[in-house]
Amino acid sequence: MMDSDAKLIEEILRLKGERNAIILAHNYQLGEVQDIADLVGDSLELSQKAAQTTAEVIVFCGVQFMAETASILCPDKTVLLPDMHAGCPMADMITAEGLRQKKEEHPGATVVCYVNTSAEVKAQSDVCCTSANAVRIVEKLADGREILFVPDQYLGHYISTRTGREMILWPGFCPTHLRIKSQDIIRMKQEHPRARVVVHPECRPEVIALADEVLSTGGICRFAGRTEVEEMIVGTELGIIHRLRKENPDKRFIPASEQAVCPRMKLITLENVLWSLEEMAPEVRVPEEIRLRAKAAVDKMLEVG
Repeated sequence: MMDSDAKLIEEILRLKGERNAIILAHNYQLGEVQDIADLVGDSLELSQKAAQTTAEVIVFCGVQFMAETASILCPDKTVLLPDMHAGCPMADMITAEGLRQKKEEHPGATVVCYVNTSAEVKAQSDVCCTSANAVRIVEKLADGREILFVPDQYLGHYISTRTGREMILWPGFCPTHLRIKSQDIIRMKQEHPRARVVVHPECRPEVIALADEVLSTGGICRFAGRTEVEEMIVGTELGIIHRLRKENPDKRFIPASEQAVCPRMKLITLENVLWSLEEMAPEVRVPEEIRLRAKAAVDKMLEVG
């Protein structure tokens, strides 16, 4: 570690104590950001855990919809996002107005909303889901009603194949996961024949078809800890490799593709974490009317799945 980084970290920790803050880092964050965080994990999991703490300030090292989710679940806390340009391209592929128009075309449909969406879109939805519980959520929905799934068409396709439920799919996608190609998996399997292939359900169907396991980021981390797993080809954003290697130093983790990098996730740095704590900005706060409606969709998910 460089002296400048050590000083940055020292100052971050000092200010964190002064502000009674908690630092959350998504699994895709830079390694040095993960290392200073109090909690590293999936976006919803992080917000839920933060809600249970006595911290007054949440510094969310992730992207904007994640900070919004923290605001939805923790209205009594100040939520900071160190770089307001850290957005999610997939979340930006759907707007509340666009969803309202689609609902008018399918007035009887149940709207299932991936958590990777804005608070306004969640507020227009019936139930939220994560990549970890999406199959369970859809399985438990009443038969006979149309299901409108937003915004990730590839996660939606995966859920449909697992549940047998037909769904109306919004044409959104994660650009980072689309960079992982089937030929990448085939090549890596040839180079590492003993490795288990684990991919995220945001990947293309032809990539999922080649995988041994299809799991959320949290699921990938848990699977990596299993005793029979010695080598893993990892089909998701590269940031997770840092956590996997840190938690399992005796195992080998191979990225499915070196191209699977989310530039928005990498906007959060030690420098802007420190600046955010110094200035108590930028703050993310969801308006109360939207927050309550969005929280109802999240609560429904927790009730159902």
